[in-house]
Amino acid sequence: MLPRSGAARVPVLEGRSPRNGGCRRFGRGSGPWGPRVGLTLIQRSSGLRPPKNPKIALVLAGGAVSGGAFKVGGLKALDEFLVGRKVNELDTYIGLSAGAFLATSLAAGITPDEMIEALEGTSRRIDQLRPIDFYSPNIGEVIGRATVFGARLAGYLPGLLLDLLSVLPDLPERLGPYLRRLLEEPTYTHLEAFLMEVYEEISPKRQFPPLGALLPSGAFDNAPLERWLATNMAKVGVPNYFADFYRETGRKLYITATNLDNAERVVFGPENDHGLTISEGVQASSALPGFFKPARFNGVDYVDGGVRRTANIDVAVEQGADLIICYNPFRPFLNNPHASGRVGSRFLADRGLQTVINQVLRTMLHTRLAMGLRPYMHDEQFRGDIVVIEARETDEKFFDLNPLEFWRRADAVKHGLESVRKTLLDSADVLQPIFARYGLEFRPPSDSARPASAGSAARPGAPNLRVVSNSTPA
Repeated sequence: MLPRSGAARVPVLEGRSPRNGGCRRFGRGSGPWGPRVGLTLIQRSSGLRPPKNPKIALVLAGGAVSGGAFKVGGLKALDEFLVGRKVNELDTYIGLSAGAFLATSLAAGITPDEMIEALEGTSRRIDQLRPIDFYSPNIGEVIGRATVFGARLAGYLPGLLLDLLSVLPDLPERLGPYLRRLLEEPTYTHLEAFLMEVYEEISPKRQFPPLGALLPSGAFDNAPLERWLATNMAKVGVPNYFADFYRETGRKLYITATNLDNAERVVFGPENDHGLTISEGVQASSALPGFFKPARFNGVDYVDGGVRRTANIDVAVEQGADLIICYNPFRPFLNNPHASGRVGSRFLADRGLQTVINQVLRTMLHTRLAMGLRPYMHDEQFRGDIVVIEARETDEKFFDLNPLEFWRRADAVKHGLESVRKTLLDSADVLQPIFARYGLEFRPPSDSARPASAGSAARPGAPNLRVVSNSTPA
């Protein structure tokens, strides 16, 4: 089914199997620089009967602060389109990094509106997520490393002096031949040989304490985030153990992290929690290398789950999901340096190193996700559908948001809400039959039913989002 008039054009990409299915990417407008809508479909259910008891999985990629907040806004937009069954009422939730926080919250029954309220501090059920929870300095490790370095340095200097004194008595005898040869024939070669021997005899035999040992394994410690999540899970009234969580809520929750020492992915879930609670699994999954120190549990160091995978669609497939909704906020920005009417720098490189790194990391994450999706275009064992929601390729405002700027979270929520709302609206005619196949009623909200903005008081207790208020939906 094609979109209605005015919606994004839908080209069919390679990947159709002889029997059914295929991959469609939405939104390439007229010309190579037309508007890009962040939606990709892999359909493997064509021609098959709808499953009797379909399983629906939500897979959330990472995104740090701005990407996580962007996803909160996007989840709110998706919630607006779902009638009856909402995003916090699905069967399976899979998350990594920032997506692990959101997946846990949704599986616990927390709505996107409540997440927004928690970000701004107006929630009655959930504590506010404060900057100090995110930017908690790794002071303990810094002090510990400085102490060890100081002790090694204190032992190094006296030892160096003792080493020098021990070689002085034998120094004339060892240097004598080199010195005599230099005096007899003063050439550069003999001078170099003499100096090299002097250096060899008096140079330190013990290693200077490496300055790199002063650097901590991460600038911040994300343990406060684990405590925040554990506290609020208790307040909401859900267990903090994967198996107990599943038995009580009926929803499966999977969190992934990366084992730093063997570089393998670790999946925490009801079948195997590896000895961690849910909040500890989320801490392990969100230990962004360099920014947060690795999370050590039971003798294992964990780092961000995004190090190994951009998303974990394979986990959803293994759990028997029929419809998989994947949400990835980071994709490379499609810059047109030759567009007319451009203001400011034409080329991304002109904006400096931060922009270059931003584009490169987005490209790596997005490419990895695309490679992970490719096998399911022809997988004869998978007979479901995959819906991938992303930011638009031409979304410069979101591209310019620093992923680690906590104070820009409201801007990211607003932008995610408006961006995903427009994507879903443009593609509604294609998404409606896909969602209906799995018992989900997908209906574009009417202007009267839809809030005027992410922060308008469309209903009592609606979140304000402060800087988002009085905005107009895209």
